[in-house]
Amino acid sequence: MNLQDDRIVSLCAALQLDAVASGYGAIAQASANEAVSFSDFLERLLKSELDARHERARQTLLKLATLPAIKTLEDYDFGFATGVPKLQIQELATLAFVERAENVVLLGPSGTGKTHLALALAYRAVMARIKTRFITAADLMLQLAAAHRKEQLTSYFNRAILGPRLLVIDELGYLPFGRKRPARTVLIQS
Repeated sequence: MNLQDDRIVSLCAALQLDAVASGYGAIAQASANEAVSFSDFLERLLKSELDARHERARQTLLKLATLPAIKTLEDYDFGFATGVPKLQIQELATLAFVERAENVVLLGPSGTGKTHLALALAYRAVMARIKTRFITAADLMLQLAAAHRKEQLTSYFNRAILGPRLLVIDELGYLPFGRKRPARTVLIQS
């Protein structure tokens, strides 16, 4: 590295342009080899920074989503689960239901891939940079009870239930509901 490289890296650090700092040399060399204009070089450089920021945001949202596994709609076997309406799933894949703040309930017998579809939709939402949370009904009930005991129910509810734009609650049918539990339950909230 020369002194100018050191100054560029230092300026990038001060401006929090991490991707520019790490990639400007390669982008500059490629731009010089292709004899592109300075404006094209700058556009490539700024796009690399923006792409890196979007990827960091997706990775952060992926951690916050607490997905137990990464599933995609492309991996779902519609041939196996013949009762699953493919056109409706493709419509859900657009995530328009999130924008419209609509609830979605996936109903069906055990083993038809409801969890796979829920995970795939949650993953797609995360990749679209939509704040998402995936939780099983049993874990949700445990966490709500713990927050209630600690007198932090409102805080937990605001953060964990109302915070994400897409809330996926899985395995709701496996949880017995007694008289002390609320009669109304959120299944998938957007």
